[in-house]
Amino acid sequence: MKYKRYFLTSESVTEGHPDKVADLISDSILDECLKQDKESRVAVETLITGNKVIVAGEITTNATLDIEGLVRERLKEVGYDDAKTTMDYRTCEIEQYIKKQSNDIAIGVNKGGAGDQGIMFGFACDETEEYMPYPISLAHKITKQLAKVRKNGEIDYLKADGKAQVTIEYVDDFPIRVDSILISAQHLENVDIHMMQKDLIEKVILPVLDPDMLDFETKFFINPTGRFVIGGAIGDTGLTGRKIICDTYGGIARHGGGAFSGKDSSKVDRSACYMARHIAKNVVANGMARRCEIQLSYGIGMEQPISLFIECFGTNKIPEHLIIKAIKEKFDLTPNGIIDYLKLKEPIYSKTTNYGHFGREGFSWENIVQI
Repeated sequence: MKYKRYFLTSESVTEGHPDKVADLISDSILDECLKQDKESRVAVETLITGNKVIVAGEITTNATLDIEGLVRERLKEVGYDDAKTTMDYRTCEIEQYIKKQSNDIAIGVNKGGAGDQGIMFGFACDETEEYMPYPISLAHKITKQLAKVRKNGEIDYLKADGKAQVTIEYVDDFPIRVDSILISAQHLENVDIHMMQKDLIEKVILPVLDPDMLDFETKFFINPTGRFVIGGAIGDTGLTGRKIICDTYGGIARHGGGAFSGKDSSKVDRSACYMARHIAKNVVANGMARRCEIQLSYGIGMEQPISLFIECFGTNKIPEHLIIKAIKEKFDLTPNGIIDYLKLKEPIYSKTTNYGHFGREGFSWENIVQI
């Protein structure tokens, strides 16, 4: 009997990766607005390069903001303290280009419509206890561990920037083994690469890896070039919204294209993605299917979604049209309905920035309910 065998790969990055630093700054500005004014409208982008930070976008709020102070605080938190190898929070140049939201957009949003048109996806599967695909779940665990051993001094020569890539072998749509793990971690000058390879395998990979998924053919790649001293914004430009696959399902599910960070919940490319994940997770958690992908689409200024699509990849136990019927009966999918149900006017967004927006405890869209 023939079986289906294939390999899937996902990537995660640390909080010191320049794109993630940009996301954190944008989401921190959003949170500060919401702390002071829950009706704030925010769409902020951040660019970091060299020793410069540029913040631009639209903000309509009653909040009083110290954007420069907030930017420097966040850069300090992630370890950007060296103008030669990452960026220096003390001396970097900060530029601001902020204006108010267009009245043309506000007209539709003020009456409860979507802040833009677009398509949004949510996904869940039973491969892990958090209902996430195994490759991205393990990749996030590795980058979180990489940050942990840096911060607690267990590996004291690591710097803020880093990333991990995990390849999993599947047979008949079940993950059966880890095929390879790749880590690129920024480090201090003159670190012995062989010592680093040994440390990262023993102190980063093995503590988070299920030993049953490891075998003698599993491959480990640690800093393949042998050197990663220059990183952060000195080594690479960072931009808000450029890690949307890390933010979601690691490339395992489809993506509508919209980024999350820096956007308030009236922007459905954030809030509707959270809702689609909530629905997909609960379809799986309620035993309706082993895998579920939800698509929602919206038009700017329109309250009701234009379409709702479900794909269970043949794993559903009841017909998909009946699942859609149950979803429509259970959930209010208008923008305001989603915002109220998921409590999205709270200043929670800087907590979402790193290690994925999904599959983590403490967020309303991860709650399990009865459908």
